[in-house]
Amino acid sequence: MKHDDVDQSASAPFLEEDYRRNVTSDVRSRFLPGTSIEVVHEVGPGVAFRHVLFDFDGTLSLIREGWPAVMVSMMTEEILATGTKESPEDISRHCHEFVMRLNGKQTIYQMIGLAGEIRERGGQPQDPLFYKEEYHDRLMEKIRHRREALRTGGARPEDYLVAGAFGMLGAIRDMGIPMYLASGTDQKYVAEEAALLGLTAYFGDRVYGAIDDYRKFSKQMVIERILREHKVKGSALLGFGDGYVEIQNIKSTGGVAVAVASDEAGRSGRPDAWKRDRLIGVGADIVIPDFLESSALLAYLFRER
Repeated sequence: MKHDDVDQSASAPFLEEDYRRNVTSDVRSRFLPGTSIEVVHEVGPGVAFRHVLFDFDGTLSLIREGWPAVMVSMMTEEILATGTKESPEDISRHCHEFVMRLNGKQTIYQMIGLAGEIRERGGQPQDPLFYKEEYHDRLMEKIRHRREALRTGGARPEDYLVAGAFGMLGAIRDMGIPMYLASGTDQKYVAEEAALLGLTAYFGDRVYGAIDDYRKFSKQMVIERILREHKVKGSALLGFGDGYVEIQNIKSTGGVAVAVASDEAGRSGRPDAWKRDRLIGVGADIVIPDFLESSALLAYLFRER
């Protein structure tokens, strides 16, 4: 399945929904014995997973760790340029709030938000694509050394992957189950960075990222194409992600969603509390901090396979 094969019809559900918490009661979870794998909703034995979907940034890749600070700094500068009387500190806090609220959506949605903030203050915003390019330029400058180190062998892929990622991907590949990579980051960057991290061998051409016309791409489109093309039910889909969009999308089809509540900056091996709460709130079935206990997780998920 090529990127261009994703359904781009006018009726396709291209608009990514805002975060909506649908799990509001107290969560009574359990941990698989001797592990940090938190089971929020039990997955019955015998579920026949036939396709596995992974998000990219924060779920597998750590190349872009620190991106929120870059985005918030740029947005703060753009809003200050309107002549607003607000303090830089107040604007920065406000931008951080809405950037993280939209985290998981394609980058363009955050830039649409920025344009709205500028307009509300009497400014004349640029096209959101202009801001997206500016953000990408700044981010590329920040992470240039990481990409270059991977390209030249100065760093190992494991240095910029969520711990245990290769073990998880290798185990799923050995079971003969096709894997798909779907990201809100632009396609060209996802493809480049997946190659730098040695992930292309696991996903092949099943790598999907955002395009300039955000109406013609969404993770939901990728999921629906997988199910339609292979004539399988949503229950055959297993998904991993650290953003609410993919968790919502996977659950809406009837699939099983594993929240990767990765501690991107600290790499502590403990789940990030904000991510954990946020992803449980949209129905995540299982929460893990990384993939170091993938053997135990896969033994649970595929115990009747």
